[in-house]
Amino acid sequence: MTSSRKTHVLLAVILVGFIVVGGLWYVGQQQARSTAASSDASASPSVAADVGDDVEPVQPGETGPAAAPDAVVAQEAAPKAIHSPDKVSRDIALSPNQCKVRTLNAAKGEVLPDPSCTPGAIDPAVSEENIGSTICRAGYTATVRAPVSDTDKVKKLSLQEYGLVPVSSTEFDHLISLQLGGTNAVSNLWPEPNREGAPGTTNPKDAIETRLNKAVCSHRIALADAQKAIAHNWVTAEKELGL
Repeated sequence: MTSSRKTHVLLAVILVGFIVVGGLWYVGQQQARSTAASSDASASPSVAADVGDDVEPVQPGETGPAAAPDAVVAQEAAPKAIHSPDKVSRDIALSPNQCKVRTLNAAKGEVLPDPSCTPGAIDPAVSEENIGSTICRAGYTATVRAPVSDTDKVKKLSLQEYGLVPVSSTEFDHLISLQLGGTNAVSNLWPEPNREGAPGTTNPKDAIETRLNKAVCSHRIALADAQKAIAHNWVTAEKELGL
């Protein structure tokens, strides 16, 4: 073999070597890219789960999407049960000026208590099963009403807690009335301002309490539903109950 021919063969072998090495490098790069893509694909589901299906992340200065109409709304807790027929149970401790009434319509006497101070409380001795011998029996409330000597003391403190001055038309009222199974407890008593110009303590809430009592006693509504509705908002209780 001549020297020239040997040189050509050597160059060919070197060229083939370069081609093989280049091919192996290209295959390696493609495999690396494929592995990276697979890793990204496997990670994306968890990211989507954090954000939420079809929901864009809320950006600074933006508000989130409105809640769906059928979104689950947390139910209000049932009033706590306290049996205290002969005196006022001081079940919570309040400070002067801690509470504020919520005035919806002063002219009509539509005023609500502070829910954090007066959430309402019921007597566990009254139930749906025994309403015939309790709240639906004439004279029942007189048997469970706390004595004036006790309520007068608590009324004075309650006025201070609500930051109110004594007015002759203000009633120291049970939020859940006795005729609806309410109880004598600080958490169920509040100084209820009357409508403007009222000559006495008779107020619009009294009539609603009586109508709810009749609805319960005629089995048009459940006792527990009436108690929750009047504790939530006595002004809208009847509407809330479909009456």
